[in-house]
Amino acid sequence: MPQVDNWQLNREVEFPYEEARPERQWAAMFDLNKCIECQTCTLACKTTWTHEEGQEHMFWNNVETKPYGGHPVGWDKRTLEDMGAMEWDGDTYEGDTIFETEDVDWDDPDNHPTEENINDEVAGFMPDIQDDWRYPNLGEDETAGTEMESDMHFDDDTHPIWFFYLPRICNHCTYAGCAGGCPVQAIYKRPEDGVVLIDREECQARLVCNETCPYKKAQFNPAENISQKCVGCYPKTEDGRAPQCFETCLGKIRLHGYINTPEEADDADPLEGPANPMDFLVHEKEVALPLYPQFGLEPNVYYIPPTTAPIDYLEQLFGPGVEDALETYRAIGDGDEPGLEGLLNLMGSTEWSLTEFEVDGDEAIGYYEGDEVGRVPITEPQAERDRVEEVDGQEVYRLDIT
Repeated sequence: MPQVDNWQLNREVEFPYEEARPERQWAAMFDLNKCIECQTCTLACKTTWTHEEGQEHMFWNNVETKPYGGHPVGWDKRTLEDMGAMEWDGDTYEGDTIFETEDVDWDDPDNHPTEENINDEVAGFMPDIQDDWRYPNLGEDETAGTEMESDMHFDDDTHPIWFFYLPRICNHCTYAGCAGGCPVQAIYKRPEDGVVLIDREECQARLVCNETCPYKKAQFNPAENISQKCVGCYPKTEDGRAPQCFETCLGKIRLHGYINTPEEADDADPLEGPANPMDFLVHEKEVALPLYPQFGLEPNVYYIPPTTAPIDYLEQLFGPGVEDALETYRAIGDGDEPGLEGLLNLMGSTEWSLTEFEVDGDEAIGYYEGDEVGRVPITEPQAERDRVEEVDGQEVYRLDIT
């Protein structure tokens, strides 16, 4: 069977086509500890890309509440149930990916998706355009955990009652499920930047991409009779600008850049000189993790996990590196990660993509292709109040002390 190298799973995986990495890979990072679900990103994308007839149900960018939210309904739960056991041995994934669950011999050309032979034997499901796409805010702000008590205080890092917001766009996967399943090969990765696109002139609306994308970011437009998806705002990124949802993000949780494989990653120290921000976050500090790496597609959108949710749930979403990522992230508050703190402060400070950054004294500086595009202080003055204070004879407990 064709074997392609998936560094996120620390092994080779099965895929219908040979490995063909782009010249450089479009990548993104979202800090889930900052997202407030204002949906500014969603509306910015909606008004830019999906405001026409046939796109009413489409949100190329959406923000959902975990653990109960999802657009389309149950997009991840239904695929995970179809995959079976998903076991990890350390950082090596030993379960099946979506292209391995049905034991298809992808090395046999007769099994490759073609116009005559639609092979959709992968884990997943076909969303119903009426029933599955009509609830974009399903589960919004619904909590999980224990029952709320009137005198409950949240002092531990992991909260007994929790939820968090998960912004999602197309992951522009290295081994895109939509491209791997398309019977007419209308979906492709751009060799210059790895953005995954659908050729509308070649698309025949066979809808296999809607099923084989486990993240459900390939979506059918019934008015145009084609499938469509997030284009990574390539007209902007070609000019060095961050995508629309990145630039408009009020919480400043998003960073756009380009990532290398571990073997080719930039290991420069930003305290000594310019370093690649995506390589620094993903490979050097290992603080940003892919969403559902066990799908086997090597997605190129990464997340800093939320600090307040249970570890076992986060490991299902982001793999076995969650505890180490959270430990590194929390070290920022102790002043032990000035490079990381500087980079996270740069996020949202410029409309440009960042290809390099460095820390110079008390400032973090961002660059695009060698030109300075942002400069911010690493730390800002802040006041800290007592956790518990007596007011008018009553003890007042504060959740936010800074």
